[in-house]
Amino acid sequence: MSHILTLIAPPGILQAPLVARLRTALLDLGGQVGTPDWLAEAEAVDLPFSLLAPEQASAIARAALDGAPVDCIALPAEGRRKKLLVADMDSTIVTAETLDELAAYAGVQDKIAAITQRSMNGEIDFATSLRERVAMIRGLALTALEETWAKIELMPGAEVLVRTMAGHGAHCAIASGGFTWFTARVAEKVGFQSHHANILLDDGKALTGLVREPVFDRDAKLTILKTLAAELGLPLSATAAVGDGANDLAMLGAAGLGVAFRAKPVVASSARARIDHADLRALLYAQGYRKAEFLG
Repeated sequence: MSHILTLIAPPGILQAPLVARLRTALLDLGGQVGTPDWLAEAEAVDLPFSLLAPEQASAIARAALDGAPVDCIALPAEGRRKKLLVADMDSTIVTAETLDELAAYAGVQDKIAAITQRSMNGEIDFATSLRERVAMIRGLALTALEETWAKIELMPGAEVLVRTMAGHGAHCAIASGGFTWFTARVAEKVGFQSHHANILLDDGKALTGLVREPVFDRDAKLTILKTLAAELGLPLSATAAVGDGANDLAMLGAAGLGVAFRAKPVVASSARARIDHADLRALLYAQGYRKAEFLG
């Protein structure tokens, strides 16, 4: 079979009758469909298929699901396992927007969060919005960075995703519109080999309200994906990217596996693959990893 449709759900949700129904739907609309291959019991299964485009297979599966909390990702059978992962950090690898959390210590969290939301929805320019938000926390003591970091939580499945891919020979990198102060700590905690983000400027005691130029934005994320792939001697088809905001769209579109993870509507509607229900381990299942192979 030329392609694989991977069905992924929160543990316990995915049952054989539902998979059989989806398989029948694919067959009824002209597809050739192989035997289901379970990657994790009641959680993830591969359906090999041919004679349908990946977009068709995904659309047919979503319609047949009838609202069930199951994610569908269709990929070519060849080259499923990627050798480079580039991941957004805020609301992707960690559950929060770190700048929004930091803003709480300056008493401007609501104002900054509103701007962040518009930026992630693609309503305003990211670089301009970042400069505006950073200016609003001018004078904030550096101790607020440590206090914010102490409250940051990892997204479920983040460490398993990164340590499994790295353990199987992939390079894993963060590309964030946030700040290196946080990406360095997340990279060390989770197992990323490199991290790339904006640099907050300070005077040794407090933030100056400025970020080092140029701003690390949507184009910079795409550049990192392409640069790392070139350095590793990889075609873009051998890369994976994951993110949730409008500034992730360029890298998601360029990667062989570009996943919108619990993404803003503009991102979810544009990305070729999306995860709305499962955790970040879904990216491993999409690459054909079995649960028994997971690390971390």
